[in-house]
Amino acid sequence: MEISPGVFEKAKKIRMLILDVDGVLTDGCLLYGSGGTELKAFHVQDGFGLRAAQRMGLIPAIITGRDSDVVSRRAQELGIVEVHQGAIDKVRVYCDLLARHGLQDEMVAFMGDDLVDLPILGRVGLSLAPASAHPEVKARVDYVSQKGGGQGAVREVVELILKAQGRWEAIIERYLAVEKLKP
Repeated sequence: MEISPGVFEKAKKIRMLILDVDGVLTDGCLLYGSGGTELKAFHVQDGFGLRAAQRMGLIPAIITGRDSDVVSRRAQELGIVEVHQGAIDKVRVYCDLLARHGLQDEMVAFMGDDLVDLPILGRVGLSLAPASAHPEVKARVDYVSQKGGGQGAVREVVELILKAQGRWEAIIERYLAVEKLKP
């Protein structure tokens, strides 16, 4: 992946990665089963990326306007503590997160895909969008992933951040060390 020098410099400062859900962690489709059951598909590579981010000290967070038991379950599986659903005022939630974690805007990356995400995207140190984001969003962010929402876009930006910070090789070495232990 080609990273511009400006994006690379911004990524070096990131300590928290905040994500929208529908259209970022998922492809944006809402599936309802009989009885009102809600279904969402999450990409396993995004989950791996979020775990890798946590191992390297990044704080993952979710801010979404919808409220879903499926999102709570996925966040719990991934060990994401900062999960804020039903966020009518995403900027207020964002400001609360920064205050609680002692962070400044330039230390935060946010990935969003639609117009409701523009206020936060305009504030953060590194603004991100999946390839499937609305054109108005893609035109206003620092980096647009090659992959779409729910298709590994989150993993892609985690790698971007960790590579910029010189910490991606530590993830690779961890798995190479496991391979060396096998008989």
